[in-house]
Amino acid sequence: MQMNYKRVLVKLSGEMLSSKESTLDREKILEVAAVLKRFAEEGLQMGVVVGGGNIMRGRSAAGMDRTDADHMGMLATVINCLALKDAICSLGGKAAVLSAIEMNQVCELFTKRDAVRRLEAGEIVILGAGSGRPYFSTDTAAALRALEIDADALLCGKACDGIYDKDPRKFPDAKKFDELTYDYIIEHRLEALDQTAIVLCRDRPGGGLPVFVFELSNVKNLEDALCGRAAGTIIR
Repeated sequence: MQMNYKRVLVKLSGEMLSSKESTLDREKILEVAAVLKRFAEEGLQMGVVVGGGNIMRGRSAAGMDRTDADHMGMLATVINCLALKDAICSLGGKAAVLSAIEMNQVCELFTKRDAVRRLEAGEIVILGAGSGRPYFSTDTAAALRALEIDADALLCGKACDGIYDKDPRKFPDAKKFDELTYDYIIEHRLEALDQTAIVLCRDRPGGGLPVFVFELSNVKNLEDALCGRAAGTIIR
């Protein structure tokens, strides 16, 4: 494998771990786990943020208090993280779940020092409970954690194969961008990523954190993204 990175933060959607038959599809989780394990064994250091949309998405919970709904969404991400960790370990890999919310009987609390130590030891560090705060998306949590662990890039798997000038599901003439600047996304309010996440990546001290948006419809795309060769949109 020819990888362009030493350390990355990978943002996965919860939907990638589910199917029409099951909220947590063991076969799909094992497929993702196998890819992550193989790259970790090749020397790539990986932090992984998993969304919770297959179980609960806070901002979509109509009629609920937003803070309560977001806390439920955070707990959903921890469930996904534990499922992914179990799959990686069952394949013989090394992984740990670190949470933004203290839950000692379930997983350990995130600290930068512990996360970096584990990454350097070859563990896949799976980061749960988002940022630990309501009103912030898992995109923003992924950007925050990427900055904290000093990642070389943030790899964001999405339902779409990159960033478009408008929703390609509604507009057949939507134009896909191969490369964008942070400021262009902010100015034109493109919605592929949370705007707060983009600002965090843009304002990294010493230079912006590159963000690569790719389609997370199958594990082959994840492999290609980890190798630095997937089709998608690069933001820098």
